[in-house]
Amino acid sequence: MSQADGSIRIAEEPFTALAELARVPIAFTVDRIAVAHGAGAGGFSLTERREDRPWIKDYDALAGQGPLSWPARFDLSRWKLLLARRERRCIGGATLALKTPGLEMLEGRDDVAVLWDIRVEPESRHGGVGTALFAAAEQLAIDSGARLLRIETQDINWPGCRFYGRMGCELRSANRFAYPQFPGETQLIWEKELGAPSR
Repeated sequence: MSQADGSIRIAEEPFTALAELARVPIAFTVDRIAVAHGAGAGGFSLTERREDRPWIKDYDALAGQGPLSWPARFDLSRWKLLLARRERRCIGGATLALKTPGLEMLEGRDDVAVLWDIRVEPESRHGGVGTALFAAAEQLAIDSGARLLRIETQDINWPGCRFYGRMGCELRSANRFAYPQFPGETQLIWEKELGAPSR
């Protein structure tokens, strides 16, 4: 798979390129919190709450969480890695988890894909790279037999929440107690129904 967006090229790559993905920062400034309202048949809606003292969240700085820790934690044999390159330099990437026994978000289903990670270097954000990566990951999930794309984020990731909403995802659950080590963060699970494979 290969997709070009101007000078950006997005392609599936082997997991030997994981170190390149790991060099792309995932940190962001937390200046707003997503507040989930509702549930039930009407689903959730989100509003934002401003933070009085903005701070930096870096998922890769958490022990055992960065891309280089994945091979020791998971069977990556059915996962997919997409990298976005500009003039051969990796500026972003997306990772799909598929058909992985024991991965809770897959619920043992073969028709679910999890967008495990998506990241774009700070200087390339807001330029369409994330949108192109999401579209490529969505198509790769469809072509791999998935009918549902699932994504986990947190209420502290307001930019991520807005992004997934723009990509057509729906917020399906909000769990305030998912992270005992981070009691101030709420887990948000997004889903998107997928179409048929391209021919």
